[in-house]
Amino acid sequence: MADKMDKASESKKGFFKEFVDFLQAFGVIGLAIGFVIGLASGKLVSDLVKDIINPLIGLVLPGDLSTLGYSTNTTLSGKQVTFAYGDFLSSIINFLVIALVVFIAYKQLKKMGLAKL
Repeated sequence: MADKMDKASESKKGFFKEFVDFLQAFGVIGLAIGFVIGLASGKLVSDLVKDIINPLIGLVLPGDLSTLGYSTNTTLSGKQVTFAYGDFLSSIINFLVIALVVFIAYKQLKKMGLAKL
């Protein structure tokens, strides 16, 4: 009976060790940390664009950037269709800010010898 328990605990230790080796070999923990930081920084950049950059652009434009759009009536159904290009422009600005931050981080990592392309 004790022999079966020893094999079971040995099997559990082996499985746990194998799992930890898997996490280390594939950098899963680092990937998870990067994912969480990426989500947080993405939210931060989105808020920066929405709350700071868009209103600054809105000072020059007739309205807030997110409200910009073009409305037209369709000839087939007679319904009004709006092309909300302001939100699209906000998304482009958001992407450009994120791309700039990633580029700057890459350049710094490359200086330290931690990144190669």
